[in-house]
Amino acid sequence: MKINEFIENFVDQLDDVPAIPVTPETRFHEMDGWSSIIALSVMAMIDEEYDVQIKAEEMRNSQTIQQLFDVVESYLN
Repeated sequence: MKINEFIENFVDQLDDVPAIPVTPETRFHEMDGWSSIIALSVMAMIDEEYDVQIKAEEMRNSQTIQQLFDVVESYLN
């Protein structure tokens, strides 16, 4: 799994969020339009794309895309 692919899949969940550059350092909880519905969509994407079921707590505790990616990757190793 590569971070760029993960970011692409993450951004696909942001239909109603204004287009902004997203990098590994992006603090996704602070993005305009971020909501619990989008968080659930991201969690579902992670399950579907990577066959990983993260906990809501792990989503809340991850501040950046990189931290979320690291959580997902930890389940794959």
